[in-house]
Amino acid sequence: MEELITRKLQKYLENHCSAEDDLLYRLRRETHLKVMHPHMISGPEQGRFLAFLSQMIQPKYILDIGTFTGYSALCLAKGLRNDGKLITIDINEEINDLAVRYFREAGFDNKIQKLTGDAAVLIPQISLCFDLVFIDADKIKYPVYYELALEKMKPGAFLLIDNVLWYGKVVEDDIRINDKETLILKKFNEMVQQDKRVENVIIPLRDGISIVRKL
Repeated sequence: MEELITRKLQKYLENHCSAEDDLLYRLRRETHLKVMHPHMISGPEQGRFLAFLSQMIQPKYILDIGTFTGYSALCLAKGLRNDGKLITIDINEEINDLAVRYFREAGFDNKIQKLTGDAAVLIPQISLCFDLVFIDADKIKYPVYYELALEKMKPGAFLLIDNVLWYGKVVEDDIRINDKETLILKKFNEMVQQDKRVENVIIPLRDGISIVRKL
C-alpha cells in the first residue's frame, strides 16, 4: 500500500509541476542511454526546484560542485543575472564533452565555465565570491567541500547540499562500519546543525536537500 501511494503521489507531482523543457529532457534521456550511473542526474522535480531557487535569489556567481552531465548547472543557470557566471567542477573527464555540448546549445557557453579536476584543489584557486553553491559530488568529501564553499560565500549566500538523507539510512542506529557514505553523511548533517555560522533546513525532496544560509 505504501509503495502504491508513493507512485500515485509521484504521478500527481509530475502532473502538477511545470514541465521539464525540451533541452533538459533530451539531456536526461541521453544521460540514461549513454552514461554509467544515470541515476546521479538531478532529474525534473529537483531541477525545477534548483531553477526556482536560483530565479528567486538571482545570483551573480554560482558554484556547482559535481557537474555530472550538466543538468543541475543548466537549471541553476536559469536564475543568473545578465552579467552572471556559473562555475561547475567535476573530476570525470569522460563526460565533459556531453555537458559542454548542452551548455552551448542552451546558450550558456559564455556564462558557464566547466572545470575538470579535484574540487578540493580547484575551489581555493577561484577568486569569486558566490551567492549560491550546490554540492552534489563525492559524499566522503562533503565536509571538505562545505568548508571550502563557506570560505567563498558572502553573508546571506545560500548553499544547497544534495543526498543528505541518503536513502533514509541516516536515521538508522545500526550502521555497518564499512558503510562510509552513511557514516560521513550522518556526521556531516550533525556538523551543519551545530554550525553557528549558518542557519539550515532539510527538505525531503528526492534524497534530501539541505538548504544552508551563511550568516
